[in-house]
Amino acid sequence: MKDERYRKLALSLPEAEEKSHFGKPDFRVRNKIFAGFTDKGRAYVKLTPEQQDMLISAEPKLVSPISGGWGKKGWTLVDHTKSDSALLRSALAMAYKNVAPKKLQGLV
Repeated sequence: MKDERYRKLALSLPEAEEKSHFGKPDFRVRNKIFAGFTDKGRAYVKLTPEQQDMLISAEPKLVSPISGGWGKKGWTLVDHTKSDSALLRSALAMAYKNVAPKKLQGLV
């Protein structure tokens, strides 16, 4: 799946908007980052450590923690170029719900 498809899925979430973090595109809801692209063009999502473990167990070739302390906090890389839409929608929805206000969480 190409960058534009990932971008479209992220921006389809309620009140999601694209901004920039250290010069790289990210996706936010009410100014809280839930996903984006790394400097190497890989996609990431903000999960809980438990959500991260679940996705890695289900898709170990497509999902991995970001290296270092950020990965231990749940920040997760997703190979968006090889992942199907179902995996990306699920990962983005979890990440979105982790930062969105409660009234928006129910819309996803």
